[in-house]
Amino acid sequence: MSDAPAAGTTSGRLLRSVVPALVVGIVSALTLLALSELATWIQHLVWDRLPEAWGVASTRTWWTVLVLTVTGLLVGATVRWAPGHAGVDPATTELVSEPLPLRALPGLALALVLGLAGGVSLGPENPIIALNVALAAWFLCRPRFGVPVPGAVALAMAGTIGAMFATPVAAALVLTESFAERGGQSGPLFDRLFAPLAAAGAGAVTMTAVGAPTFSVDLPDYPGPALGDVASSVLIGAVAALVTALAVAALPVVHTLFHRLRSPVLALGAGGLVLGLLGVLGGPLTLFKGLDEMKELAQQADTYAWSTILLMAVVKVAALVVAAAAGFRGGRIFPAVFIGVALGLSASSLVPAAPPAIAVSAAVLGAVLGAVLVVARDGWLALFMAAVTVGDVHLLPVLCVAVLPLWLVARSMRPLRVDVPPGTPEFPVLAAVADLTTTGDGDRRAR
Repeated sequence: MSDAPAAGTTSGRLLRSVVPALVVGIVSALTLLALSELATWIQHLVWDRLPEAWGVASTRTWWTVLVLTVTGLLVGATVRWAPGHAGVDPATTELVSEPLPLRALPGLALALVLGLAGGVSLGPENPIIALNVALAAWFLCRPRFGVPVPGAVALAMAGTIGAMFATPVAAALVLTESFAERGGQSGPLFDRLFAPLAAAGAGAVTMTAVGAPTFSVDLPDYPGPALGDVASSVLIGAVAALVTALAVAALPVVHTLFHRLRSPVLALGAGGLVLGLLGVLGGPLTLFKGLDEMKELAQQADTYAWSTILLMAVVKVAALVVAAAAGFRGGRIFPAVFIGVALGLSASSLVPAAPPAIAVSAAVLGAVLGAVLVVARDGWLALFMAAVTVGDVHLLPVLCVAVLPLWLVARSMRPLRVDVPPGTPEFPVLAAVADLTTTGDGDRRAR
């Protein structure tokens, strides 16, 4: 009987968290949708309408190099002169970081839209989460609502991830790992997941209602688990993780080279130029965040030699490193999934005995573990991405076994991140950016 009041108090607290969670989830989805649609409109304008109106082909070498170089200069100018300098250096951050001050959000949104539209090989996840986290913290972390900063961060992250993948499952997996690492909290795990799952569900439903794109690629049906599939998936996944290990090794070196230019305009302009040259080398499918491009690659895989597809994957790895090191605002999940799809299609083309579904899912598992989640030490999201990319539940038994040795490989790798001393400005001319990496009170963040 003594537990009844506590249980009633907990139930009431959970019930009161539903409305704020639903609001955060819906707003997170609308933020993602609005910026994505704006970027898509600009992308079509720059890459389709203008070349057509001017009588040039957008795939011509000079146009690709020109657009990406100008994109770099524009993003560099945004980082240099926008209030808050468009957030923090993406090469030094993880998927979720401390709430940014509101003054940094317009510049961050502009830098994200320019990068997505201009063909930069980064996804929207980190900036979108940063935007939604800052908005949620600004609104909920007030005496009237009494939501602590970690609670607001969890709601915004869950709502954004739920919207991004059009399902709350990915958010639940990420938060489960996050809560396990945090520790020191009593009570059922689902109590802590209750409000974030509401936010993730609201975000997912909102995106589904507007017809959100899926991650699934079109591949031949998987006939079912076979004895050799586990060995094939482990081998292909390990190769994918080792390929992305090149990015892990190269990122600090490339980051240092770009930041020796001392100015974000010069560094990002040079980064855009390099990305343009890489786009010419790898072809149009290696540009942009990679979601639509990996689907197109899967549809056209039969028309490419395995070596050509492998070249696309290597070019995408290089483009991911350059984009992150130069200072473009974006995340690594989307390009990592493209890398995995390309490596899997290349392996399946080289060894036809390996079913395409096995090859692609295993390569996505290895690539995501190596390029993205080694930062967060989270294998659940890697399993999720591998499963949804192929869209076949029959692969789960094989992937759950294959992830075990791949996890050991990922654990032995360095994080895909550049470690800098706290308070270090992104560029020497941006000494004020150090303010963004400090943790102040709620009023200071809101200014």
